[in-house]
Amino acid sequence: MENLSANNLYSFYGKSPVLQGVSFDLKPGEFLSVLGRNGVGKTTLLKSIMGLTDSCKGDLQFGGSDLLKCSTPQRALQGIGYIPQGREIIPRFTVRENILMGTFARADGKREIPDYLFDMFPILRDFISRKGGDLSGGQQQQLAIARALAMDPKILMLDEPTEGIQPNIVKQIEDAIIQLNRERGLGIILVEQNVPFARAASDRFLVLDKGRVVLGGTSAELTDAVVEEHLTF
Repeated sequence: MENLSANNLYSFYGKSPVLQGVSFDLKPGEFLSVLGRNGVGKTTLLKSIMGLTDSCKGDLQFGGSDLLKCSTPQRALQGIGYIPQGREIIPRFTVRENILMGTFARADGKREIPDYLFDMFPILRDFISRKGGDLSGGQQQQLAIARALAMDPKILMLDEPTEGIQPNIVKQIEDAIIQLNRERGLGIILVEQNVPFARAASDRFLVLDKGRVVLGGTSAELTDAVVEEHLTF
């Protein structure tokens, strides 16, 4: 199984460094929450791991591969799944077509939808022929997660997956993320503002501020004092 590790990682938009000297390790099957106020570099960290910023320097390794030398499609083929803010499903494609898109990043070339996705999100089976753009925001988020899982990832990165989602679906999504980690052994990197969920779900956490890691620890160390100092607005 593969570790994901960053060491002294800098990431740039143009010539401006957004991440500055970030280091962390994600062991196989581990759940890491990335926390911080708005605009501190959390989304940029996920984009940097996927190769979606202008440039990076430092060291970023996954399973012995130097990710900084890999294209975004190559990183996906190695088993890194990414669900961005805004979900980015294709509105004119059906639910089936959206999910099948994920299979094109499978290393084994299989083009089939895993059955467990419909056990996890039954509404997607019910709406399998419906256009993605006709789903509610929460249903689109379920679809985005299913699409990423269809690529059979080893790591799943989620950027605020419950933001703007109707409350009745939030718990379903949170439960699915925990299930993927604890029952299927999927490594998770979660950017999240919901501290109680991060505390309950994750093994470890990082706090970013101004593009740097200012604190990290186990979920038990994510105390109210830490939240008050680093995460309240």
